[in-house]
Amino acid sequence: MKNILIVVGLLTTLFAASVSAQNSTNLAALAASAIDKTPAKQLFGEQKTPAAMPSKAIGTYARGCLAGAVSLPVNGPAWQVMRLSRNRNWGHPAMISLLERLAVDAKKYDGWNGLMVGDIAQPRGGPMLSGHASHQIGLDADVWLMQMPDRTLTAQEREKISPKIVVKNHRQIDPKVWTEAHAKLLKRAASYPEVARIFVHPPIKAELCRWATGDRSWLAKIRPYFGHNYHFHIRIKCPEGSTSCKNQWTPKPKDGTGCGEELAWWMGDKPWVPPKKPSGPPPKPRPPLTLTGLPAECRAVVTQK
Repeated sequence: MKNILIVVGLLTTLFAASVSAQNSTNLAALAASAIDKTPAKQLFGEQKTPAAMPSKAIGTYARGCLAGAVSLPVNGPAWQVMRLSRNRNWGHPAMISLLERLAVDAKKYDGWNGLMVGDIAQPRGGPMLSGHASHQIGLDADVWLMQMPDRTLTAQEREKISPKIVVKNHRQIDPKVWTEAHAKLLKRAASYPEVARIFVHPPIKAELCRWATGDRSWLAKIRPYFGHNYHFHIRIKCPEGSTSCKNQWTPKPKDGTGCGEELAWWMGDKPWVPPKKPSGPPPKPRPPLTLTGLPAECRAVVTQK
């Protein structure tokens, strides 16, 4: 009788362990299913700290994530970070190093008092709850076309101060705002070999084309684009060690600078004409991007505790 009770006890224990393991597996599957149905921008937007992993940019500038991010200090010898409440002053170490170098060099050599830095990336990169389509892998940064003041701004000021728009429209620079120091800053940024491209509003590119002398090859990196009338957007190449990172194509304009046909198109009306609304019923909205649409490595990045 005693032996039978021992056997029953063992069987009960094994059965309970089996049920527990099955329940754990089911819970894990349910959790994974829930994560896969959650919009990726929500998963990444909720992260307040970086993933404690080796630094790595993963995927593409507009579809990826960032492991081992580091933050740009909110105050530096030649920069201040703006819009602190967004918590977007994170980037790949190569991007942070580039910004710090640009800030110091521009102040020392170009008469630019200091950078006012906008969004870089979220602590783990990825899609954002609002704003940018890119800035997902820690290799993009926005810098205001406005010099840093001689004092440290308060957190409240950094939320409320409006940047200065340096153009009148999509064809004209505003000579009351634009200075040669702006041109020198942009040339400085484009001169670094790790910089892949810089986005600016078309009249800014046109003004740089008029201003530049000597070796003008750096102008090929200056790319006209919508919405860059108060800041410029720096994008750097995939850093060494980021094997899952995919570079964007290298700008190679016909004239070597992009000051010809390419700029003429942007300065014309065609890019600015709103597209015609399609006839018939409106198309169904696209489902939100989820983790399944990002590189597989991003799952570990966003779920890492």
